Amino acid sequence: MRKLLSTAVAGGAIALALVALAAAPASAGTTDSQFDVIFPGAKPQTTYYVQNTATLSGSMTGKSVMSWQILDDQVIDNSKRFTSFKITTRIEERLTKTTEDHVVTSKTCDLTKLVNDNYSWFQVEPANTCVAPSTVYDGELWWSTDSTIVYDIEGDDKGAITQQLVGSPLIHG
Repeated sequence: MRKLLSTAVAGGAIALALVALAAAPASAGTTDSQFDVIFPGAKPQTTYYVQNTATLSGSMTGKSVMSWQILDDQVIDNSKRFTSFKITTRIEERLTKTTEDHVVTSKTCDLTKLVNDNYSWFQVEPANTCVAPSTVYDGELWWSTDSTIVYDIEGDDKGAITQQLVGSPLIHG
């Protein structure tokens, strides 16, 4: 009986090891971008940071995390800074490492209220994270997460400005 039990336990351990080996490996690629915004009047100059992450864990997921910081702690003008501030996060695929990206899924997140209400923000929370819908992973393709921010500064009369950000490293295999 004891030999039968140890054989069953060993067989179970081998089966679990085979399942773990057969499962899709989890991998991720992350890239950071930053840009400065200079506002009219006495509003403080601000640096905005975006971290784009592509993650493979069974399916392909992509997210962009925003943070920002004023460059001068002496806030003189605390009026509204943006009429609009939106980030679009995209999961993209390529046929080869060097061909152009094709958007598979995307999501646009409106962060206007958050950036207007907070001069600095370094927390990672749902409020400052934009997540594109996940998609089925195909190991023959090359995958990444990319994002674009479109913002309109209050009172500068220049209209919307588009900021292209650096995409995550490619995931393949």
